[in-house]
Amino acid sequence: MTNKKNDIKAIAFYLPQYHPTPENDQWWGKGFTEWTNVGKAKPLFRGHDQPKVPADLGYYDLRLSEVRIAQAELAKEYGIDGFCYYHYWFGEGKQMLERPFNEVLSSGEPDFPFMLCWANESWHSKFWSYNGIYSKKILVEQKYGDEMEYERHFFSLLDAFKDPRYIQIDGKPVFMIYKPLEFPDVENFIKKWQSLAIENGLKGIFFIGQYGNPKGCKAEMENKGFDAFNSLRLFDLFYKKGLVNKLKKKLRSLIHRPHILKYETVMKHLVSEEDMEDDVFPTIVPNWDHTPRSKSAGNLLKDATPELFEKHLENVFSLLKRKKGEPVCFIKSWNEWGEGNYMEPDSKFGLRYLEVFKEVKDRYNCR
Repeated sequence: MTNKKNDIKAIAFYLPQYHPTPENDQWWGKGFTEWTNVGKAKPLFRGHDQPKVPADLGYYDLRLSEVRIAQAELAKEYGIDGFCYYHYWFGEGKQMLERPFNEVLSSGEPDFPFMLCWANESWHSKFWSYNGIYSKKILVEQKYGDEMEYERHFFSLLDAFKDPRYIQIDGKPVFMIYKPLEFPDVENFIKKWQSLAIENGLKGIFFIGQYGNPKGCKAEMENKGFDAFNSLRLFDLFYKKGLVNKLKKKLRSLIHRPHILKYETVMKHLVSEEDMEDDVFPTIVPNWDHTPRSKSAGNLLKDATPELFEKHLENVFSLLKRKKGEPVCFIKSWNEWGEGNYMEPDSKFGLRYLEVFKEVKDRYNCR
């Protein structure tokens, strides 16, 4: 990070699903990208704001360097400090959606900080029936392998870790794992990578584990070697357990209605005093609407606006400025349009989300 030590740093998750791949062509039809679902989305209830339409950057293709440069310039102009690219490694050398990041790495453009988040989960297909009930089958299974696989994975990323643009904390490249406790051998994986990092001229790897409900899992992750944690409580709010919530889910499936929560209510629960801990990095959530992907089985935050987003930012940034440790946060996300979860300009609000973000961040960094 090049900012002053006490400046807030915000890193936005970045989805590389905006270019055709052979696998997506096979599963969903020739030319499928994330835009396919975004463009055909329809309102599912009165007042439902769909489809979402991109503005300034349009329906872009991430195979084009001009698009990647324009994204970075826009993010930098409005105060975002870097991208956290989702990284897909399924074991045995199997990757997906790696082309955009590989081209960022090999070309040296854009000149914008980056890091990686290993999205370590299997990919499933959803098949819809007339009544909105879906079934799943595995398209690509997440495998972890043995120490030889860990080594193969590490060396596939060593050039990225050594790139001067790669985001560091404590002089170490930062690597996030999306579902840390679903990796049974994650403790040995971390030990292996730390050893390989030092052997190859790095000070080590700064490992971040993501979690939702902190009860118990943070301590367990600390024992497995993680340096810090990214708190993302959104999914715990949607997937509450218990009989009442199970019955509500059943009712929603019968009437073909998505799970709707008010953004104004949810945003108050996205940060807590636990995020004051030096090793916890909170998450900013501007909006959410998963229905382009999941139809009536999706989750959405209703009535998200730049004005409410400003209040959410105030909550997060006021907490960060009180921290003794490095005030880092993550934004979910820069461009997850299929989840209605993005900072990029759209036809309804234009640049307003980015403008609000810059206004609030600049104000807090001047204090």
